Amino acid sequence: MERKIAVITGSSAGVGRAAAIEFGRQGWHVALLARGLDGLDGARRDVERVGGKALVIPTDVADHAQVEAAADKVEREWGPIDVWVNDAMATIFCPLQSIAPEDFRRATDVTYLGTVWGTMAALKRMKPRNHGTIVQIGSALAYRSIPLQAPYCGAKSAIRGFTDSLRSELIHDKSQVHLTMVHLSAFNTPQFDWGRTCMQHKPKPLGKIFQPEVAARGIYWAATHRRRELWVGFPAVEAILGTRVIPGFLDRKLAFQAYDGQQSDEPIEPGRKDNLYHPVPGDHGAHGRFDRQAVTWSWELWIDIRRWVVVAGVIVLLVVLGLALAGLRA
Repeated sequence: MERKIAVITGSSAGVGRAAAIEFGRQGWHVALLARGLDGLDGARRDVERVGGKALVIPTDVADHAQVEAAADKVEREWGPIDVWVNDAMATIFCPLQSIAPEDFRRATDVTYLGTVWGTMAALKRMKPRNHGTIVQIGSALAYRSIPLQAPYCGAKSAIRGFTDSLRSELIHDKSQVHLTMVHLSAFNTPQFDWGRTCMQHKPKPLGKIFQPEVAARGIYWAATHRRRELWVGFPAVEAILGTRVIPGFLDRKLAFQAYDGQQSDEPIEPGRKDNLYHPVPGDHGAHGRFDRQAVTWSWELWIDIRRWVVVAGVIVLLVVLGLALAGLRA
């Protein structure tokens, strides 16, 4: 089989870790970019365990030079990059006025500019070859912002605007490089254990929780099909469509529900470490602490990636019912 090469940022844990494993399961070579060496080594073992090949490259995506050096290393050691997935992120659970300006900048540098630097590094190599796919990991929060996560919501919204602008540029240049965005619902990842917070209780996902493997399947599908956007999980659909129809109502609803909804009953333990500036030591894997609540399947994703089959099935069913009714009348 022809060797296929993917680069995944933020691949030491969470959704990025699950995506790396999914690419490895499909036989890909996967370059793993993140800061924490413990998590990167764990991701490498996971990718190789399922049949893939992994290359560990410790990288802070907020530093353009490090991202560019990582891309160089991948192509120097393996060859042309086929898929680049921008997944690295950082968040802060805190009201805006309690966030230090330097912390806000850092979260933005990682989540937004990290995606920009990754996209630039990928395009620099893909565009001259007129081949490749860039996958931006978005969120329902790119459309429907929530309180207590202004840096993250702002960054995800910025990524969407940046991606739409770049997509038009690629169309103008008649480039075959494909640019897609995968918008996620809430997932059971370690970000709720190591995201910076100023709240009194441990952060938790808002709404229905999915396992990161659900996102990984969506990301792999988006990387291997030409879809402009993919929404993963029905809560993402509700949030995206809802904010187009009733944005003011959702502003008020979230003002009252999203404060308690993003905090568990467990108090923050003394000495809790966060990963805003430095990785938290240890291999934290793909899953967070919500395995009991998280679901492993999304009917919405199943239908979305088979939408034409579903439409054809509905048409056939309607034709059969119409013929049956005509027969009964006859």
